[in-house]
Amino acid sequence: MTRTACLAAVASLSLLACANQTQSPPKQQQVNLVETDLVQYVNPLMGTDSKFSLSNGNTYPAIATPWAMHFWTPMTAPMGDGWTYKYDDDTLRGIKQTHQPSPWLNDYGAFSLMAVTGELKFKEDERASWFSHKAEQAGPDHYSVYLADYDTVMEVTPTERAAQFRFTFPQTDSAYILLDAFNKGSMVKILPKQRKIVGYARNNHGGVPDNFHNYFVIEFDKDFELTHTWHDEWSLQKNSQQSEGEHVGAIIGFKTQRGEQVHAKVASSFISLEQAELNLRREVGKDSFAQTRAKARQTWQQELSRIRVEDQDLDQVRTFYSALYRVLLFPRKFYEYDADNQLVHYSPYNGDVLPGYMFTDNGFWDTFRAVFPFFTLMYPEMDAQIMQGLANTYKESGWLPEWASPGHRNVMVGSNSAINIADAYLKGIRGFDMDTLYQAVKKNAEVNEGRPMTSVGREGVDYYNKLGYVPYDVGIHENAARTLEYAFADFNLYKLAKALGKEQDAAVFKQRALNYRNLFDPQSGWMRGKNQDGSFQTPFNPLKWGDAFTEGNALHYTWSVFHDIEGLKQLMGGQQAFISKLDQVFDMPPLFDDSYYGFTIHEIREMQIVNMGNYAHGNQPIQHMIYLYNHAGQPWKAQYKVRDVMNKLYSATPDGYCGDEDNGQTSAWYVFSALGFYPVTPGTTEYVIGSPLFDKVTLTLEDGKEFVIESSNNLDQHPYIQAASLNGQALQKSWLDHHVIQAGGKLQFDMGGQPNKAWANSKEAQPYSMSLETQPH
Repeated sequence: MTRTACLAAVASLSLLACANQTQSPPKQQQVNLVETDLVQYVNPLMGTDSKFSLSNGNTYPAIATPWAMHFWTPMTAPMGDGWTYKYDDDTLRGIKQTHQPSPWLNDYGAFSLMAVTGELKFKEDERASWFSHKAEQAGPDHYSVYLADYDTVMEVTPTERAAQFRFTFPQTDSAYILLDAFNKGSMVKILPKQRKIVGYARNNHGGVPDNFHNYFVIEFDKDFELTHTWHDEWSLQKNSQQSEGEHVGAIIGFKTQRGEQVHAKVASSFISLEQAELNLRREVGKDSFAQTRAKARQTWQQELSRIRVEDQDLDQVRTFYSALYRVLLFPRKFYEYDADNQLVHYSPYNGDVLPGYMFTDNGFWDTFRAVFPFFTLMYPEMDAQIMQGLANTYKESGWLPEWASPGHRNVMVGSNSAINIADAYLKGIRGFDMDTLYQAVKKNAEVNEGRPMTSVGREGVDYYNKLGYVPYDVGIHENAARTLEYAFADFNLYKLAKALGKEQDAAVFKQRALNYRNLFDPQSGWMRGKNQDGSFQTPFNPLKWGDAFTEGNALHYTWSVFHDIEGLKQLMGGQQAFISKLDQVFDMPPLFDDSYYGFTIHEIREMQIVNMGNYAHGNQPIQHMIYLYNHAGQPWKAQYKVRDVMNKLYSATPDGYCGDEDNGQTSAWYVFSALGFYPVTPGTTEYVIGSPLFDKVTLTLEDGKEFVIESSNNLDQHPYIQAASLNGQALQKSWLDHHVIQAGGKLQFDMGGQPNKAWANSKEAQPYSMSLETQPH
């Protein structure tokens, strides 16, 4: 039911009650329909209706605890297919342990369990069973599916490094459970007397040392009446108990009564089989399936309850908590606790087992924008652990990660690890090795030699530091995007160096932060690739995706001056010219040039079909752009467009995103925007105000303080802020300070159906810009 319809229903009931009375009907009251149990609102299937040519999220249902080392997911696709679960598929091949951050990066260390009955079918295409979403239940804490071909229900519930399975069989003499250890190197060993299967899976798509293994142990609660394994090429080895090769698996069989349940407790480790056993004892132990599920659900309830929504539109509530669930999945904890309960991790960089934190499965090109700012706001202690993990990565590989899965991967551009580190420190987070990290970020910004791949460090750094940009004509792809992202990283390094008392470094980075100016083309009014001799690239089409830019065009990347919008405004000819450029992106048709790729990539198609002009919300580079109206004295335009994007492009459904979800970033945009503000400029302490979605939201901060956001008269057709107050005092600026939120308090909005163009429209009300640093703010 929509917000408007729900209020109409409430009003109708009130009118009926007062039909025989002479007084006026009572004023409409806000109605909170949100129950205490928040886990029920999470739909892990959000975004799963995706494919190579069109992403509605490119997600899979992650059955996992927050930031867990292992996830579990149903598997409709063959092993090795990055689109492991596609909503429109009809058959299921198993439930697998997965570590996949994205279909484009694919998986590592994966293996699966599957139940079959009757004739033994173990090859992945043959064993696949028809299933229906009508007989499927998916929550973050539990997944259940009916395997129609086998009259069997298969369920899983997770812990951080382990899980429990439950198989409910029919009456049969031929019930089987299959363990597929996948290809690219695997081993299985069946131990009938112990009712156990152990082994390892080595599959990966890069980013691992030569000694990489995922060791697993599975314990069952029923004796095995049959044991088989298979070897390479699906070669069945009857009555065998061990197999090792390129692609092996194990089969156990037994007789079952109708409704009989067989349980399996499973854990794995990147360190050793002994550590996998330890993980199983520690995280599952003697718990029943129901107890493990209850613990997983309570873990999710605890985290989701950190943001308590009160509202009357349950569809929006479901979307919010489904998006929040995605924000709380990555990066993955890649550390374990040894026999002495000490933190240790297998290093995906050098193959050693070492002490301390390690996190992985994250692309900072995506997540520096809103995911990590969300952690600084809501999870500063964990953010410090992640930063310490980055310090360990530097010690173990000599470089900071930019895309890790589980080790360095050669994708995307930028120097965004520096942004996450600086933002954490500048917001007061401590408890990590800042000395090592400063050494690391400075090396990234200065050193070209020894970089293991183009995505690590800064590709073109020598050109950038000498010329002030990465040239278009020196064989470095996406050069303009790199320049703009390096400049923003340098802004963060300027702020960080200044905070650390390194004034000489700060002066250098401050100057480099202005390098964005070198790519602005005054003739076209857009950012443009520039040749080594100082001339602009020709020919130039601002609608051309790729080439000088990364998964976008000049209309998208021109706004990647997060730290100095005032400077960008002046380059464009002033505030009105800047506003006209913003408007143009939305008002023009969704025209594009895909010649760089030779076909229409999914990011382009996702922009084209949503009827928002050239605004490409489905990809990350432009996601902050709407909020820039606040920098130009027209916050009401941001309010309208933010609400429009939330309402049209997000829903808790299989097609509920408008592009790649990407490790929580597209979700984090929604979570922040629904609260009413967004971190446009990491490296500052400001959040730019948009349009709050809910009647009331209570943030419980890490120290227990509460920050409450209340919005009166907040209907679907009321996206505009009429007035605002902070802790009882009128708020006339279009941003909030991080430390004010951290102190706890109350933010109140009065919403309406027409823009109040006088609210927060002055220059003094505008958010941070580097060019305004010397002026009062």
